[in-house]
Amino acid sequence: MNDRVHLDTDVLIIGSGAAGMSAAIAAHDLHARVLIVDKSLIGRGGATVMAQMTVAAALGDEVPDSPDAHLSDTLKAGRGLCDEILSRILCEEGPGAIRQMERWNVGWARHPDGRLRQVEAPGHDRPRCVYVDFLNTGPAVSRTLRAQVQRRAIKRIGDLAITDIVVSGGAACGAVGFSVTDGRAVAIAARAVIIATGGLTRLYARNSASLNMGGDGYALGLRAGAELIDMEFVQFFPIGHLAPRLVGMDPIMWDPFRYKLGGRLLNGEKKEFIDRYGVPEDNRYVATRDVATYAILKEVDAGRGSPAGGVYLSFEHVASGKLREAFGPVIDRLAANGIDLAKGPVEVAPIAHYHMGGLRVTPSFETSVSGLFAAGEVVGGANGANRLSGNAITEALVFGRRAGVSAAERAREGGAGSRVQDAADALALVSAGSGDAPRENFAALIVRLQRVMADRVGPFRTAKGLSAALSEIAAMKAALGSTPPLEPGRFRPERLDWFDARNMLLAAESVVSSALRREESRGAHAREDFPASSSKWARHQIVSLRDGALRIDLSSAPCEKVAAS
Repeated sequence: MNDRVHLDTDVLIIGSGAAGMSAAIAAHDLHARVLIVDKSLIGRGGATVMAQMTVAAALGDEVPDSPDAHLSDTLKAGRGLCDEILSRILCEEGPGAIRQMERWNVGWARHPDGRLRQVEAPGHDRPRCVYVDFLNTGPAVSRTLRAQVQRRAIKRIGDLAITDIVVSGGAACGAVGFSVTDGRAVAIAARAVIIATGGLTRLYARNSASLNMGGDGYALGLRAGAELIDMEFVQFFPIGHLAPRLVGMDPIMWDPFRYKLGGRLLNGEKKEFIDRYGVPEDNRYVATRDVATYAILKEVDAGRGSPAGGVYLSFEHVASGKLREAFGPVIDRLAANGIDLAKGPVEVAPIAHYHMGGLRVTPSFETSVSGLFAAGEVVGGANGANRLSGNAITEALVFGRRAGVSAAERAREGGAGSRVQDAADALALVSAGSGDAPRENFAALIVRLQRVMADRVGPFRTAKGLSAALSEIAAMKAALGSTPPLEPGRFRPERLDWFDARNMLLAAESVVSSALRREESRGAHAREDFPASSSKWARHQIVSLRDGALRIDLSSAPCEKVAAS
């Protein structure tokens, strides 16, 4: 059972969401041997498969558009902190990625004359976002990419938890992990490695992510010697479902219906309030996510919240026929949950949804470690302090393809991959364990971390709360210890919890430490003790791991000539 498994490939891709699968397709098409591994089922975990909304690209099918106009909106949303080179790549290559998905029959919604339908999402200056339908875009993208991966017979292994990147001579040359089902150690030699593990919203008690979005990629990169950037910026989706109870439906489903039908946000007094916070909506849904989150929570703090602790989202002004025309069979699914939108509002509140920070990369999507690349949400910098609505799947497709091409080219240059001696320490860890019962309930430790992050590192932050969070994280790291529990074996979830907590605590520490240092408010980072933005903070914070301790440095130059003030 504990015999080690040794594998060899040209390009190893860790994570199989849209970014990982896009990278795999691109690398394979350049004749690289590709291996995709994932802690969950291939192509069915991560954020993409759960996304139910829209994808931004300057196609110009609805109205005249250009990548420069898309870039302008992206930079504006990023509040002066976007890495403009990465943002430009996203905007310029987005249309090609959408057209490619069209050729692969993803099923974008169309007008009768064949043009793709595009809608105007918050923060955009025109209709720019395509969709399959308003509740199926992400699943359709995932299904289409899975079909392309399968058609190419790309090798893929699910239920494999990667614990460490193997580095030799300053270059990534493979990875080590273990089988979730039987505990066997797995060593993979590779000539290039791509991290495509998604974000870290599982760090929060209330989140819209899947269970494997716990910050694995950030921790893997840090321990390998890579740098992180903009880790303090966590985006909260402002209108995540809160009440009544909603079973079997995505908590962030309300956004497309709000901007399609003009759903009204009302406080506990049943009054509209967004215009009090500097963004008059005039019956248009234009407030960006950071502004809407701020407004909702401020209304709640002022005692003007709804009974469950959020605000109301009302469609009562929309005719029943129009509701059914827009929602289709969703109306019946809502009815099964006791929700009739024609008769009453639902309650919504911010929910952790996306992370703007991540691995610092070059335009080839290589990290500061040679041969180690990144793609998708795990990449930091492109979105600055706040992501523009609709850019997430676009960046997964575009950044995935870029990383796949770069990794295939690196693999073609040569390199032998890792040797057993290079992976010795990582293999020792996944093979280690005590025969005793776990000294700690590591699943409970993860829940404790989620509560700390929600209570002290949410949309509103203070030095006192952030400092307390760091102290609690330090205590949890001490409780975790340096060795996983039990011996490797079949169906030992305690060991997976230990490795999950190991990564989550390191990712959380990087978020909290960065948030404590940034003494201003900007985008998704709101400091109540520093409520204004400052031009001196128009810089990235760079996180690295040195001798087991986090180090944070400021980038040497302002991110943009004109920063938010």
